[in-house]
Amino acid sequence: MDAIAKLLGRTGLLKQDLDYHVVRAAMVIIFAWFGYDKWFEAEIRGLLPIITHGPFIFWTIPVLGIHGTAIFLGASEWTFGSLLLLGFWNKKAGMLGAIGSTMTFIATITVFPFVPDGWDAGAGGFPAMTINTAFLLKDLVLLAVSVYLLIQDARRVLARAEVAG
Repeated sequence: MDAIAKLLGRTGLLKQDLDYHVVRAAMVIIFAWFGYDKWFEAEIRGLLPIITHGPFIFWTIPVLGIHGTAIFLGASEWTFGSLLLLGFWNKKAGMLGAIGSTMTFIATITVFPFVPDGWDAGAGGFPAMTINTAFLLKDLVLLAVSVYLLIQDARRVLARAEVAG
């Protein structure tokens, strides 16, 4: 492992914030793709069991309807993705995107315990997940990535303020 670490060190990958940029690019792609899917009513209909049981998002269907929810979620995801993209050049915009991203994944993670048929009764129930619950588990990693980007951007904003001040 020491040899691998030294090799990575010689390539310059460890000095260039590669991880930070790769993670940001991945989140931009995820929001672009997820946001695109949300513009279609079929996507929202497929997510109805999750949306209607979410402590923070249950209100969207009764208030906005299925079509309105699709527009709201798609526009939100494209907005956060766009702000994350701008974060390559403007760390304050990146912070806004990371805050929106963090809120997005907090909203989806809180659905986890309430997903209908989320726990496999044939395997004894909790903690044996069904695909309905497993689908949301990825959002735990996306939440961690969102917090990481927020912290990294905030550090960069503060460092620039110290240099300027």
